[in-house]
Amino acid sequence: MAGGVARSVDRSDGIPVAGETIQIGIAVDIPEPWGGLLTRRRVQTGDPQVVPAHVTLLGPTEIPLAALESVEAHLAEVATAHLPFTLHLRGTGTFRPVTQVVFVAVAAGISECELLAAAISAAPHLHRELRFPYHPHVTVAQDVAPEALDRAYEDLADFSAMFEVESFTLFSHSGETRWQPRRDFRLGG
Repeated sequence: MAGGVARSVDRSDGIPVAGETIQIGIAVDIPEPWGGLLTRRRVQTGDPQVVPAHVTLLGPTEIPLAALESVEAHLAEVATAHLPFTLHLRGTGTFRPVTQVVFVAVAAGISECELLAAAISAAPHLHRELRFPYHPHVTVAQDVAPEALDRAYEDLADFSAMFEVESFTLFSHSGETRWQPRRDFRLGG
């Protein structure tokens, strides 16, 4: 899947043409001071994915650029229909040996994340086949040396953070820059 915006015709008027796509993702950001700490920890493992700490609700998904407005309307409806909730991150887990990932576990707020993820992916442009069942978590190391995975697992075993989730964020990727926040959607309207 190509990232960013793909143009089939170069236009100067900014009007999307058939074939233009954009890559999006939807996530719950981890607030400070925990977000920065978990992001730095991921960088320290040598993980090439330098992204702010987050819980993914919809992984990277390519959609037609012309559908972006309807996707944003759908996300606004989803946000309005779901109330804010408490997210408790505690301890570590891993998907090894299936994938080389170490994560901080979601101890409370699992069902709220699952319900949000299911509601978000119900839109036709956002439905996609998943390689694995949805499992809310915060990745802290991925596809790095086994020793780095072990260190991240051990170093964050006692990690704990609890905070209110009041919104989720739509991100986009241009292919030339990192993931950029595009719009926040406030839960409960």
